[in-house]
Order: sequence, then C-alpha cells, then structure tokens
Amino acid sequence: MAQRTAVRTTYNIERTLQPIYSGGSIALSGDGRILAACLGEDALLTDVTNGKELARVEGDGEPITALTLTPSASHLIVCSRSTSMHIYSLSASDAEDDIVELELLRSLRPHTSPVVTLAVDKTGTLLATGGADGVVKVWDIRAGYTTHTFHNRGGVVSALHFFQVEVAAQDDATEGTKKRKRRKSQQEDVSEPIGGEISLEYRLASGAEDGKIHIWDLHKRKSAAVLDSHVSVVRSLDFSPEQDTLVSGSRDKTLIVWNARKWKAKRTIAVLETLESAGFIAGGHIAYSGGENGRIRLWSTETSQEITREQEPGVETDAIVEVLHHPDLPYLISVHADQVLNFHSLGPVDSSIMQEVVDPLPVFRRVSGTHDEVIDLVYIGSDRSLLALNTNSEDVRIVTLKEEKRVDDTTGGKYIGADVALLKGHDGLIISLDVDWSGHWLATGSKDNTARLWRIDPENNSYTCAAVLTGHAESLGAIALPHSAPPESSAAYTDPLAHPPAYIITGSQDRTVKRWDTSKEMKSKLRAKYTRKAHDKDINAVDIDASGALFASASQDRTVKIYSASEGEAVGVLRGHRRGVWTVKFQRKESHASVSGGKGLIATGSADKTVKVWSLADYSCVLTLEGHSNSVLKLAWLPYRPVDARDKRGSQVASAAGDGLVKIWDASSGEAMSTLDNHTDRVWALTAHPTTGALISGGADSVITFWRDTTSATLEAATTAETERVELDQKLQNYAYSGNYREAITLALQMDQPGRLFSLFKSVVESDTPDEGSLTGLNAVDEVVASLADEQLYKLLLRLRDWNTNVRSAPVAQKILWAVVKSYPASRLAGLKPAGKVGAKGSLKDVLDAIKAYSERHYKRVEELVDESYLLDFTLREMDEVGDVKALTNGTAQMGLGGDMVMVE
Repeated sequence: MAQRTAVRTTYNIERTLQPIYSGGSIALSGDGRILAACLGEDALLTDVTNGKELARVEGDGEPITALTLTPSASHLIVCSRSTSMHIYSLSASDAEDDIVELELLRSLRPHTSPVVTLAVDKTGTLLATGGADGVVKVWDIRAGYTTHTFHNRGGVVSALHFFQVEVAAQDDATEGTKKRKRRKSQQEDVSEPIGGEISLEYRLASGAEDGKIHIWDLHKRKSAAVLDSHVSVVRSLDFSPEQDTLVSGSRDKTLIVWNARKWKAKRTIAVLETLESAGFIAGGHIAYSGGENGRIRLWSTETSQEITREQEPGVETDAIVEVLHHPDLPYLISVHADQVLNFHSLGPVDSSIMQEVVDPLPVFRRVSGTHDEVIDLVYIGSDRSLLALNTNSEDVRIVTLKEEKRVDDTTGGKYIGADVALLKGHDGLIISLDVDWSGHWLATGSKDNTARLWRIDPENNSYTCAAVLTGHAESLGAIALPHSAPPESSAAYTDPLAHPPAYIITGSQDRTVKRWDTSKEMKSKLRAKYTRKAHDKDINAVDIDASGALFASASQDRTVKIYSASEGEAVGVLRGHRRGVWTVKFQRKESHASVSGGKGLIATGSADKTVKVWSLADYSCVLTLEGHSNSVLKLAWLPYRPVDARDKRGSQVASAAGDGLVKIWDASSGEAMSTLDNHTDRVWALTAHPTTGALISGGADSVITFWRDTTSATLEAATTAETERVELDQKLQNYAYSGNYREAITLALQMDQPGRLFSLFKSVVESDTPDEGSLTGLNAVDEVVASLADEQLYKLLLRLRDWNTNVRSAPVAQKILWAVVKSYPASRLAGLKPAGKVGAKGSLKDVLDAIKAYSERHYKRVEELVDESYLLDFTLREMDEVGDVKALTNGTAQMGLGGDMVMVE
C-alpha cells in the first residue's frame, strides 16, 4: 500500500518580496541599519542591510501621521490621525537574530489635533511633537510625561529640530540673577556653569506654515528668538555645531543659513525649487537640499553658490519628499514620491570641499519601497539569477535572486530582491516583457506605442537599449521573442551577447501584429518586416512556439490566431472562449511529457475563467480547465520532471487569475494538481524557471511570491509516513491479538485511531472475567489509564467526549471516564491544555461541559427507564391477578354450576 502513493504536484512558499514603504513618514536609526516606515496603517521596521522585516506595528484603524526612531533604535514613536501617540521599546529577540521585539510602553493623546511632526534629540531621551493645532510639546520618552509646552500660533508645525548651543556664565547681568538662575536650574536638574565656564544648553527649533521659525530655550522655558524671513511653509531644519549655524529649507524655494549667536540671516540661497528637506554635511561647510526636481543639490555655506553640476529636473514621481541623514553615516538617503529610496555616497564631497564644482552625489544603491502593481516579470541572465520586473511604471527594475554579502560594505551586501539596475527609456507605462533563450536579450512593450530591445550583460554590469521599435499607432501591449536555442556549435550559442534574437513579434491595441528582424549591426530604430491586421479588438498577448516557425496572438475578440512566423499568414484560428483571451502560451520543448510525433499543445486563458488546451495538429480543443473564479490572466508551462516510475503525470501548465490564486493543471488528464494561495488581489504576472520549475508570481497587491517545487519531498514524506503507518497498524493488531492491552492502548492513542481504541476499551469493559477491584475491568488497563502524559490524557478526554454522545458507546465512555477521574487528582485534570487547536473550541472546559451535558441526558434516560420498569412491574402483577380470576371462573363452569358461586368462610 505504501508503494502505491500517487504523485501530486506541490509547491511551498520559499520567500516573498513585500512592500516596506508606501508613502508618508519615514525614519532611520543612527547606525543606518533599521528603517522605520509607514505601510498603509501599519509601521514596519526593516533591516536595510538585508531587506528583512524586523517587526511590524499594527495600526489603530487610522492613517499614521508621523513616526520616528531614537538614534540608538531603543524606542519607536508612532502617531496617527486618531490623535493617539504610541511609544514602543525595541529589543533584540532572544529566539531569532533578525527579529526585533516591540513592547508598548504607553499610549498618549499628546495634542487635541493630530501630530504631524516629530523630532528626537541625539541622546534619545527627549521627544518633540508638533501638532496641527500649532502647539509644540517636549516629552521625556522613558518617563512618558510632558516637560515643556510652547505655543507659536503660526499654524501647523511643519519642522522640528533639537540642538545644543554654548552659553557662557559671565553673560549674566548681576550676581543676583546668577543665584536665581542657579536655584531654578537646580529645580530643573540642569547644571549651571560657574565663573567663566562654557556650558551646553538645549534649544528646540520649530518651523510652521506661516514661515516663521521659533527658537525655544528649554532651560528658561521660553522663546529665545523668532526668525521671520521665509514666506512659506518651513519644511526642514538642521544645525551645525562646528559652524554654529542653523539652516532652514522652505517651500518658498530658499535656503537660509542663520547665525546661532545673533540669530540673524547669514546667507539666503535661492534654490529655485520647492524644498522638502535640507541639512548640513562636511562639518557645516556644505548644505544639501532636495525637493520637487528630484535631485540632491549641494550648496556652499560660505559663497551661497551651488557646487554640484547642473542636473536635469526629474518627472513628478521623482520629487524628493524626505532626505534621511545622520552625521556618522557616509551617505544620505533621498526618499522620492514613487516610494524609491536612493543611497547617495558622500565620499566625493569629503575630498572635494575646496573645489568650486563637483559631480552630483553618486547613487550606489536603490531600494524600492513598494512594487506597486506587478504587471509582468521574467527570469533573465544566463544562469537566471536576475529578475526583470514591470511594476506599473515607465522603467524596468532588475533585481537579484542571489545572496551576496560584502564585508566592506556598511550598507550590507546584495540580497534577494535588491535592485541591481533600472532600465529607463520608455515614456509610457510598460505592459509586457519577454526574454530570449539565453537570458541576455529582453524585450519590452509600452503604452508609448513603442517596443525596446535591451542587451543584458550582468557580468559587466551593462544594461543598454539595443533597438527601439516604432510603428504601432496605439499602445503596444504584447511582445514575444524566439525561445529556441541555436545549434551548440554556432557562434550565436557560444556568444549570445553578440547575437540578438532573429526577430521580434509585437501586438498592439491598433489590432495589428508586426515582425521586426534584427541583426548584429542593427540601428537604434528598426523597421517592421511585415504588418498584419490580426483581430477585431485589442491584442492582449503574443507568443512564439518552440521551433520559432509559428506565433500566436490572443485578443479581446475571444479568438486566438496562429500565424506562420516567416510570412505572417494565418494558419489557424482557435475559437471557443466566451470572453476576451488574456494570455496564450505554446508548450515548450522542456514541457513535453514524452517525445512523440505530435506537434505539441498550446494553452489559452480567458476572462471566461477557463483555461483551454488546444492541439497544434488540428487546432481542436483538447481540454477545458475550470476552477478559477475570475479571469485567467497569465499562463506558464512547467518543465517536465518525472519523479520516478510511479509518476503518471503528464505535461503541466500553471495559471494565474484575478481571484488571487495560482493553479497547477495536468494537461493530459485535466486534473487540478495544486492550488497556490498567497495573494490578496489579481495575479497579473507568472513565470516558471526553465529547469527547476520554480514559480514566481506577482500581483496587484504589490507582493512577489517565490514558489519552490516540493513534489519529490512531499512524495517521499508521504511514502515514509504511509510505511510507518502500516507498520504501526500491524504492531497494534499484534498487541490486540496477544492481549497486550497496555501497549495496544498506548499505541492507539499515539496513532490517533479512535475506532481501534474504542474496540480495545470495549473488550476490556465487557470482559467475562474482570479483575477484582479493577476500575475498567483489567488491572493492566487501569495502570495504563493512570500513567498517561498530559497530551495523551487530553486526547483521551476528547475521545471520551465523542463516544459519550452516542447511546451505544456511552457505557464504555462512562466506565473509562470513571477510571480517569478516580486515577488523577482534580488539580492535574484542571491543568490540562490542548496542544494546538483541538476540538470545537479547544479548552478543557468545553470538553468537560460536553461530557457533562450528554452524561446528564444518559442519567435522565436511565431514570426514566427505571420509572417505566415500576410501571411494567405493576402491570405484570395486575395481569397475574386477572389470570387467577379467570382460572376460578373456568373451574365453576367445569363443575356444572350454572349460577354464581358465593364463597363463604
């Protein structure tokens, strides 16, 4: 029996790539390792060195308005639109290295309106909150109380920054003033300088939407200065202790450098763009700025001149919304409107301070906060170690699928999902991707009515556009490259980078398909070899067969057409779908279940929720696969990899649909082999590894799931489990046959076989020769019942609960229950806990309540039977008396007495 285990295709989730930032507030720890960011209503902590999720804070149902980390990452503060503020302490998990444990210290309502700005001092002890009510408060993070409250009446507080200034004691006017200040400072636990000593005092700068900047003295608890030069919202503040200056950036397109001793404007720099972030680097000699142009710009604080070369402004989605930087980090991070984080190296600046003009800060790393909607994805590279992603944008992201740790890199090595390159060139959203047999040539189709062919050379970190295909009148939504490898002896096989694919097939909303021929010396723009009017509605997908002789186009007109690739003539039409066809895929050579003379298969997926498999011999529908509850959006043939001789599976095809599911189908039998569920929205993208069969799916939920083929492991585990079950079953029968009830009952509990266990107990309870004084009928069974482990005892109570519900099995259950109750103290029974989710609700109380309820029914039934037995006895006695009278009457008749007989004493 164990050798006849059926082979079923199984997949497990190997890993997922999920969003880490979806817009809003964001913060970085002082060592640059932990990134705290908003993800919807939740706050997510991510290790930026390896991309792993450290912790997640579930929201309170309202959007997060502000969050921040202390520099040492000891505390996380989260504020939401519900006007609540939650303070969490962070600590490393003892169980796992890559997990941070969060403990909610306190929940507060700091303002009458939502908190929109947060700031923490460099020691991580003070927290400043700025509300939409214009109030600024300072808090002790660990104690959780307010230390200062300031009212600036300038509208919403838009920027906050703690800093320290040097104060000399001799600046006090009189000795009396010194004494009063000393007494006051002692009350506030702040040391007062003596004589001519210099001390550091805390200040807090706050900017508001009216453009004014307030400098608050935390020692005197009042305003030290009001800086009124900006005419719009102040978005950023930073202080340089080396230069004793404060820089402010505003949406009035200016940077102002302030002298911190006199609080006068030292420099006013016209940046000519709306600013969102600004700060100091290089010891205060240089100020950086970031804003609507999406570029980090550097300014000399001495000359007010820009020292970076002129940069082209970015598009709207490139706008910088925040710049993250700590003085000890050799880089700064620009956060853009499209949730992209760019790491800019500060190395060139340190060695170029004295130069008048420097190149823009180089971006050495790019992190995508969210994948947006994953529209398409394909494996690329000769070893398929890279993944090309179309994430509903004008660019193609290239991410790595290999771990690569670098000891000398302070930001961590490359990890799975880390961005490697960005292919820029299209002016519209990219709709479709395809890759050739070698993995070195990538084709993209876009809404800008063009297609592009990209040359992928990971070894030399080269990702270039080799050709632009212009000619379609509308959006280009389908593209395909030949997938057949050239002969191994050819130059195209040994050097694929120098030999582009022979041709490209494109399909468009203009209802035409085009073939484009390529060559080694192809120009930047190619011309179509031919154009064919293919369908009556939009073309959704095209694909080229394994031989390269045919291609197919799928359309919203509910048909799929097969063409000769050389001439573009239609050779067949596939009709049968009731709605538009979204995807079409030819069966690959590696997907054939057996080598035969057939021409192969082609699969189509439609908005009618079905997958159809067609024969290329006569273009007839072989199978219709039903199971999805929404449109089938993508198909992928799996490589044929039989496990052993037991494997009777045929060719298999995977389908992704709008119901968020991925299904694996047997194209020979039509059976659904497996259903993969890890998405909460439409699954637009699906691809299969050509050799391992590993699947990658991506959807509108911004999640990319890596599925590993576990068929062999699952089959082996099932076979092993079946073999062990058969062996244990035989052992159990042997114990029962030999009368070894101790071992038999223990084994039946271990195997979780209620039927066998009941038979054993029944034979013991109903034994013709029970042991004297035994609770169950046999002393050996009493010993077994009295020596059970907690898990076994709990499982036995579950079985007793089930048996007690049936009238036929209730007597046995009551007998064993009596033995259990007499064998264990009440404290032992009360301490039993289920190992996981067992039973209806799982708790011991529920189990005992169920036993009690049915026991009361049984006892009530027995009492009714007893009452009925008395009635039966009475009836029988009365019947006996009636029989005696009848006997007397019959006797008088026999005696010949015709009248009544009177008995006289």
